[in-house]
Parts: sequence; structure tokens; C-alpha cells
Amino acid sequence: MGKLLTRMKREKYIYLLLLPGVLYFIIYRYVPMAGLIIAFKDYNPFTGFWDSDWVGFKHFARMFESGEVIQVLVNTIQISLLQIFVAFPISIILALMLNELRHAALKRFIQSMIYLPHFLSWVVVVGIFVVFLRGEGLVNSILSNFGIEAIPFLTDPAYFKPIIILQVIWKEAGWGTIIFLAALAGVNPSLYEAAVIDGANRWRQLWHVTLPAIRSVIIILFILRLGNVMDTGFEQIFLMLNPFNMDTGNVLDTYVYFKGIQQGNIGFATAVGMFKGLVGLVLVLGANRLAKRFGEEGLY
Repeated sequence: MGKLLTRMKREKYIYLLLLPGVLYFIIYRYVPMAGLIIAFKDYNPFTGFWDSDWVGFKHFARMFESGEVIQVLVNTIQISLLQIFVAFPISIILALMLNELRHAALKRFIQSMIYLPHFLSWVVVVGIFVVFLRGEGLVNSILSNFGIEAIPFLTDPAYFKPIIILQVIWKEAGWGTIIFLAALAGVNPSLYEAAVIDGANRWRQLWHVTLPAIRSVIIILFILRLGNVMDTGFEQIFLMLNPFNMDTGNVLDTYVYFKGIQQGNIGFATAVGMFKGLVGLVLVLGANRLAKRFGEEGLY
């Protein structure tokens, strides 16, 4: 402790740069955690946090006994796994493809084009998809020209999850390439030269040089993504929900909103949100430990 204080005094200006970030997490992340006490109470807004009646683990028991919560949990896991195993690799593939481009102007142009959707709000993104996929939209108009009957993309539950994943890919895949391109920029060129001398073609160089060089970055980002496995994005899902796809598309985030805000079951909604955070924490710790056991770099 004494060494740490001495170091902080010596490098006080560097540590001062950490202050805004530390204050942010204390004020907006740790202080609000006191509200988790609601999960163990029959919360009444008129009596407040401390004076509401204790109910112990009643809300948690109700959560695991409710078939509705189980269905919502299954929907959340399915959408999150699709995002991890379908959308996440797209960013890696795009980064590898951009890294192979040798025309600098073309590379910058493509980068700019695939980055742009990230700066659009989910309201705009969902609005674009609704305009294209509605009954009289562009996609169905094209299909009708080929004699194909209009497809109810927005009301058929079977299309809900594919559309959600397509939206995530279109909006975030390009932005996700930034870290991977930065990692690729740090690969030692002599490794490629040695591979060429050994007779490796472009595919062999990609498999034996490029991917191993960025493997640790991929694993760290994958671990961080696992921490948000129960977080599928409230705004996007909420905007896409309708009475026809509610059973398929309702996830924990929207379920907490409907139960907590619309129906006033704040204690139960808090218990569901707390469970979601604990699952994310367990997955991050478990994935990090597994990665280190296989000799990879973890988060700590």
C-alpha cells in the first residue's frame, strides 16, 4: 500500500487522468447498485427503498417458476448466441478482407462506407428495415415482379431473429473491424516475408500468420461479448416487437420494461435484471479462466 501511494504521488498527473473515468463508474455504475435491494422487497414507491416490506427470495422463486420467464430467457439466449456466432465473426472477416486491399484510396472508401451505419440510431435502422420489408415494401415489390406472393417479414415470428441479426451486422460489423484492423497493423511484416520464402500462398499466410497474430485480441473481445450474453439491446428489440412476434421476440430487457414500468412489478423486474447481470459475470469469469488454462491471454 505504501508503494502504491508513493507511486501515485510521483505520477499524480497520470493518475489524475483516470479521475473522470473512475468518477463515472462510481456515480453511474456502483452507486445505483444500492437499488438492487428492491429485488428482495415488495417495493412500494410511496414507502421508499428502506421501508418497503422484505420478501426475501420470493421474486427469484417466482422467476424460476414462471414459464413466461423461461420462454423469455430462451429467446434472449438464442438471439445472443446468434449475435456471437454469426455477427461477431463478420467483423473479423471484414477486417481480414480490408487488410488484403492494397489500393489505399479504395480501402479508406470502403472503411468509411461500412462505418457509417454505426452512427445511425436504432430508430433509424429499424425504420429503414420496416420500409423495405413491410407488405408493400421494396423487397415484396421485387418478389411480386417474379410472381412470388408477399412475405410477412414483420409479422411472421420465424423471420424475427434473422432480421434482428441482419440489423446488427449491417449497423455494427463495420465498426467492429476497427480493433481488429489495429491489431493487424501491428503484425510484424518479417513474418509474412518468412512465410513467402517457405512457399506459403496468401491463404496459408492468412491461416498461419495473420490469424495467430490477432488470436489474443479475438479471445479478449469474445470474453467481453460473453459478459453481455443476456443483453440483446433493448431499443432494437422493443422497436421490432409487435403482437404477432411477441412470443418469439420478447427478451429479458423488454420483459423487465413491461413488468417493471408498464405493470408496476418493480421488485420482480429488478430480480430479473439482477439475475441477468449475475449470469454475465459468471460467463466472463468462466471464459477468462478457460482461456488462460489453454495458454491464452485473459482479461486479468
